[in-house]
Amino acid sequence: MEIVYALAIGVLTASGVWLLLRPRTFQVLMGLSLLSYATNIFIFGMGRLVMYRPPIIEEAGATDPSLYADPVPQALVLTAIVIGFATTALTLVVLLALRGLTGTDHVDGREPES
Repeated sequence: MEIVYALAIGVLTASGVWLLLRPRTFQVLMGLSLLSYATNIFIFGMGRLVMYRPPIIEEAGATDPSLYADPVPQALVLTAIVIGFATTALTLVVLLALRGLTGTDHVDGREPES
C-alpha cells in the first residue's frame, strides 16, 4: 500500500512540474493543480494510513494512539482543497482576461516565431 501511495505522489509531482514548465498558461494552471493534489495526498498520508478507526479519543486517560486516526491532517487537507479550488478559479479568470487583452495564451505574452 505504501509503495502505491508513494508512486502516486511521485507521478503527480513529476507531472505537475512537467506541466509547469510548458509554454501555455492553461498547462501551467493544470500543473499547479497537480502539485496541489500531490501535496494534499502527502499531508493526508502523514496522519497514518488507517481504515475503520475513529478519529476522536473518547475516554480520558492513557490510551494507545495507534488505535485512532489523526484528524488534523484530514482537516488540513479539507481546508487546502477549498482554498485550492478558489485560487484555481481566480487564476483561471485572470488567465482568461489576460488572453483577451494580449490575444495569446503563452506565459511570456507572445507567440513563438517559426
